[in-house]
Amino acid sequence: MMTWTAVEPLSRSDAESPFVGELKSLAVRALQRMYRPRERLFAFRARRTKDSYTLEGTSRRYTAIALIGLAHCDDGTAESVFGGESAKDVCGRLLADLPRWTNLGDVALTIWAANEWGMDGSERSIRHLVALAPDSGRHPTVEIAWALRALSPLHGKLAAADWAERIADRLLASFNGGTGLFAHWPSDLRVPWHRSHICCFADFVYPIQALAAYSKAADHAVALAAARQSARVMCDLQGYAGQWWWHFDHRTGAVVERYPVYAVHQNSMAPMALLDLGEVCSDDYRPAIDRGLSWLARSPEIDASLLDTKRGFIWRKVARHEPGKLARSLQAVVSRIHPSFRFPCVDALMPATWVDFESRPYHMGWILYAWRPRFLAGKFIETSKSVDECSSAFCAPRA
Repeated sequence: MMTWTAVEPLSRSDAESPFVGELKSLAVRALQRMYRPRERLFAFRARRTKDSYTLEGTSRRYTAIALIGLAHCDDGTAESVFGGESAKDVCGRLLADLPRWTNLGDVALTIWAANEWGMDGSERSIRHLVALAPDSGRHPTVEIAWALRALSPLHGKLAAADWAERIADRLLASFNGGTGLFAHWPSDLRVPWHRSHICCFADFVYPIQALAAYSKAADHAVALAAARQSARVMCDLQGYAGQWWWHFDHRTGAVVERYPVYAVHQNSMAPMALLDLGEVCSDDYRPAIDRGLSWLARSPEIDASLLDTKRGFIWRKVARHEPGKLARSLQAVVSRIHPSFRFPCVDALMPATWVDFESRPYHMGWILYAWRPRFLAGKFIETSKSVDECSSAFCAPRA
């Protein structure tokens, strides 16, 4: 059994921890196998098979996110992922196809990727994003946050600045200052009765990240204050072993349903939001990030790790044994009836000991983006063992 200890703050010259470095190497290795050169897109997911793995589908969205992360790797890494093809060529194809897309999230992430690679064509892309009317209330909070994050670096351009302000206002309108949570959908959008109060962990991460970027670009104090408050609540709600829980009550700020716990939340989404915010306001979120990474290394629910270096993947989540999404649906219904109600005995009836043996490219992209070189190095944990030794302890979930 390995031991995990927090370390002192590092100077700008300090290197990242071996654990984080090996996570990044594992992410690159996985991306190399999830790119589909014939389709010129990343697969939607990889699934474990008896002897190896298989790829399923394709995803423009995941390709854009992978490009965002790969922009911060050493020279040659992206080409090794794309089989010798230029990352800018891959991104350029996404930009060329963008006018035909109608999904705000896909458009926003592609603009963001183009920004990371320093590519031209932003004006045309912005016009298309604007044409999707992101302030109309038709888009979920996560996609609105992506749109704001994509526009924030372009704030010096008048049109981009105007739309960034409108999108920021839309995002802030979904923020409950009493609880520190963002609604999953804008308040003026009709949603199913039993889910109208539910938000998820992504509704913490992407708004915090977007508002941090926007507050830096526009010197927007209200955006920064909302991001900091939400980050404090997010850390306060972290689980006993570092788990970033999944569903929350936007009205009260309470956890509604804890599982699944996703690996991407533990080692990339939470760190990138908290680190991005910390760069803007100098808040220190390292203890929470440390706890999240420790859960990934060995999850108490399965007494094992989701890191599988034998196959070269990080598996997706630890979840309940349940038909469909039964626990989440039950908890949503009873908590909607009264905020204090929870479905009884859910842990005994549907224990969280099941592993989802799939991996998605966006997870790998966010790893590379979260742990990109920063003004403060990202060393948060130390271990006497490497990622490879850690994952050698991987075992099948308990029956």
